[in-house]
Amino acid sequence: MEFLQGRALLNAIGNLELTGAYAEALSKLGHDLENVAAQEADAALGNGGLGRLASCFLDSLATLNYPAWGYGLRYRYGLFKQRITKDGQEEVAESWLEMGNPWEVVRNDVSYPVKFYGKVVSGSDGKRRWIGGEDIRAAAFDVPIPGYKTKNTINLRLWSTKVLSEEFDLSAFNAGEHTKANEALSNAEKICYILYPGDESIEGKILRLKQQYTLCSASLQDIIARFEKLSGKHVKWEDFPEKVAVQMNDTHPTLCIPELMRILMDVKGLSWKEAWNITRRTVAYTNHTVLPEALEKWSLELMQKLLPRHVEIIEMIDEELVGTIIAECGTENPGLLEKKLKEMRILENVDLPPAFAELIKPEEDPVASSEKEPETSKELDINLEDEPHNLQAQENNEELPEPEPEPPKMVRMANLCVVCSHAVNGVAEIHSEIVKKEVFHEFFKLWPEKFQNKTNGVTPRRWIPFCNPELSKIITRWIGTEDWILHTDKLAELRKFADNEDLQTQWRAAKRSNKMKVVRFLKETTGYVVSPEAMFDIQVKRIHEYKRQLLNILGIVYRYKKMKAMNSAERTAKFVPRVCIFGGKAFATYVQAKRIVKFITDVAATINHDPEIGNLLKVIFVPDYNVSVAELLIPASELSQHISTAGMEASGTSNMKFAMNGCVLIGTLDGANVEIRQEVGEDNFFLFGAQAHEIAGLRKERAEGKFVPDPRFEEVKAFVKSGVFGPYNYDELIESLEGNEGFGRGDYFLVGKDFPSYIECQEEVDEAYRDEKRWTRMSILNTAGSHKFSSDRTIHEYARDIWNIAPVGVP
Repeated sequence: MEFLQGRALLNAIGNLELTGAYAEALSKLGHDLENVAAQEADAALGNGGLGRLASCFLDSLATLNYPAWGYGLRYRYGLFKQRITKDGQEEVAESWLEMGNPWEVVRNDVSYPVKFYGKVVSGSDGKRRWIGGEDIRAAAFDVPIPGYKTKNTINLRLWSTKVLSEEFDLSAFNAGEHTKANEALSNAEKICYILYPGDESIEGKILRLKQQYTLCSASLQDIIARFEKLSGKHVKWEDFPEKVAVQMNDTHPTLCIPELMRILMDVKGLSWKEAWNITRRTVAYTNHTVLPEALEKWSLELMQKLLPRHVEIIEMIDEELVGTIIAECGTENPGLLEKKLKEMRILENVDLPPAFAELIKPEEDPVASSEKEPETSKELDINLEDEPHNLQAQENNEELPEPEPEPPKMVRMANLCVVCSHAVNGVAEIHSEIVKKEVFHEFFKLWPEKFQNKTNGVTPRRWIPFCNPELSKIITRWIGTEDWILHTDKLAELRKFADNEDLQTQWRAAKRSNKMKVVRFLKETTGYVVSPEAMFDIQVKRIHEYKRQLLNILGIVYRYKKMKAMNSAERTAKFVPRVCIFGGKAFATYVQAKRIVKFITDVAATINHDPEIGNLLKVIFVPDYNVSVAELLIPASELSQHISTAGMEASGTSNMKFAMNGCVLIGTLDGANVEIRQEVGEDNFFLFGAQAHEIAGLRKERAEGKFVPDPRFEEVKAFVKSGVFGPYNYDELIESLEGNEGFGRGDYFLVGKDFPSYIECQEEVDEAYRDEKRWTRMSILNTAGSHKFSSDRTIHEYARDIWNIAPVGVP
C-alpha cells in the first residue's frame, strides 16, 4: 500500500555515477546541486518503515538486475503534512503533486476496469459471473527506478483512479444538479486521495477496502496481460508460477488471492483446481508486524456487499481449509478440533460449511441431557410464573441482563494469506520465531515448510554514499576500494582500523561536519539553536505507544528534574550535554500518540527556555519527518533510540541506517536489534529492558496487582502532574501507565517496568561518551558491523528461497 521513496534526483544521478559531473554542469549554469535537489518535494506515497523498506527493495532489485516491478497507488494528498502548533500535531494535506511530478511517465494506453458492488449470477455454461455495480478505471503512472552501476532500470507502477467520460451525467449537470453530475468521477478519484484514510466510519472502511481491491485488481490484470503478451498465441497457464512471483507486503494486498482466482476461473476459463494450484504457487506473504491492526480483519457483511464474487471464493477456500484441518486432526477429540478451527479458519464467527456441520457437534453433558424435559405447557407455565418477578425487578429499578450480542462475522486476512501462500516469512530472526510460535502457531504445525525468516535490509547506496558522502570517502580510503557500496561485507574490514588514531580523527571530523548541517537545519525549521558540541541523541519513527517515545521523553524529564536539583558545577560534572531530537507522525485518529507529540513539544518548550540548563539539555521535535529529513539527521546522529517493548517491533530498519552511519544504538532485544547487537558486538550496543519471552508473564503479574513501580518512575509521573510543563491536562496520558488492567490503563507497553533499567543504561551512555576514543571506536564498529543489513542480501535470499530465481551474479 505504500512506497516511501524520498527525493529522486540525487538517487538517480548517484546510481548513474554522475553526481560530480552533474554538480559541475549545474555550477556552470550558476546553480548549486544541493540547493537544486532541495527544491524537490518528497513523494507522498508512504509513511513508515513498511513503505521505506519497499523502496529499498526496489533499489536493490534494480541494482542486482532482477526483472521486478513494484505496484502501488498514486496518492494525491499522501498521509498528511505534519505541523506542530501550541496544540500539538496538526494535519494538512500534502501538496507534492501541485506542480506535477517530473519523475513519472503517464501511460495513457494502460488502464484496467475495476468493479465494486453488483451481484453474482450463473451463466448458461454454469460459470459464475460478476455483473452490475459500480465501474471505475485504474490508470497507470510509471516511475523508473535506476540501478547502481548497471543499465537495468525497473518500474514502480502506480495506479490513479478515474471513470470514463460517458459516466459524466450531462443531463443532471444541465439541470443544475452539478454535484450529482460529477458523482461517479468524485467516487472514483477519492480512492487515491489519501494513504490510510480514517476507518472509524463505515464510509472510511469502504474506502480502505476499495483502495486495497483497486491495487490488487489493476496490478494482477496488468501482470496477466504482460504474461499473455509474452506467451504469444499459446498461453500455458500452468507456466504462470514459473514466470510470475507475487510478493504480498503485509495483509493490505491479500485480495490478490481471490482476485487471481476470479480472473483465472471467471475470465480465463480455468477450473477451480487449476486456478487454486496456480494461485498457491504464485503468491507469497511477508508478515511485517504482530500488532492486531496489521493482522487485518474485514466485516464479512461489508465485503459481501462490495466484493460479492470474492466472498464466494474466500468461502470455498475456507471450506477447503476446514477439510484439511479435519483430515489432519480427526474428529476423535472434538474439543481440540474446535479450538484449531476457531484459531485457523479464515471466516471468524461463521457457521461451519454444510459439508462438515454434521461431523462436528458440541459435546452434550449426558446428565443435563437426561434431565432436560421436552418443551411442554409445564415449561411455558414456569415462564409465565417468572414474569411477575421480572415486572417486580423493573419496579425496583433492577436491570435485567442484556442478551449477549452475536459476535461480528469477519474475514481474517492474515489467515487467508498463510493458507494460500507457498511461503510465509517474518522480517527478523526473533520476529520469525514469534510468527511460528505465537501468531501462526497452528499453521506452523500444519505446514512447517512454509515458514521462513528474511531479515530486512536497507539500500547502502542511499543510506551511506548519497546521504553521507564525507563518511563514504573515508570508508573507501581505508578499505581501499569502492566495492563496499555493492558488496557491504567489505565494511567488516574497518574493524582492524577501529583503534587507529588517524581514522578516528577523520571519523570525528565527518561526524561534526554532519552535525553542523543539522544545527543549521534545526534553526531554520524550529527556531531552536543547539550546540554541535553536545551529543546528538535521536529517535525518529512513526509515533506509536509500542515504539515508546513516551519512555524516552520521561527519561528526559527525569534527567531535567535531577539537573534542576543541582547547582551549575554539579550539573556540568554529572551530565553530558545532549540534544534530544524526536521526529515522526502520529496517525490522525490515534489520540494517545497525538498526546505524546504534544507532551514532547511541551517538555521541549520548558527545557529549551530554562536559562539554568542552557546547552546542557535541549529537546527538539522536528515537524513533518520524512526521508529527506532522515538523510540529514542520520549521518549526524551519535546515539539512536530503538526502545520498543520487546517482541512488538518486527524488525525496524532505521536501526540499520543509524548503525551504517556510525551511530551507537540504545535499545531492547527486539526486532533486528538482536542481530545488530550480534554483529556490532555486545560492548558497542547499549541494552536494557525486559525480553520478549518475559512480556506475557510481566503483564499477568501487573494484572494481578503484583507489580511494584520504581520510586524514580513515581517521582517522574508526579513531576509531570505538578504542571511544570504547562497547563495542558496530562492525566489521561499518565493514567495509561497506572492501574493494573483495563482499556487505556495498566501500562500495557511496560514503560514503568523498563524505566529503571533505561535510565541506568543512559548513565552508561554518558560515561562512554566522555571517553572520546572509546566512543569513536564504538561508532566505527557499528558501521563495520552493519555489513549484514544491506537490502541486496535480503533480495538475494527472497529470490533464492521464495521466488525460485537463481540470484543474479551469485554462485
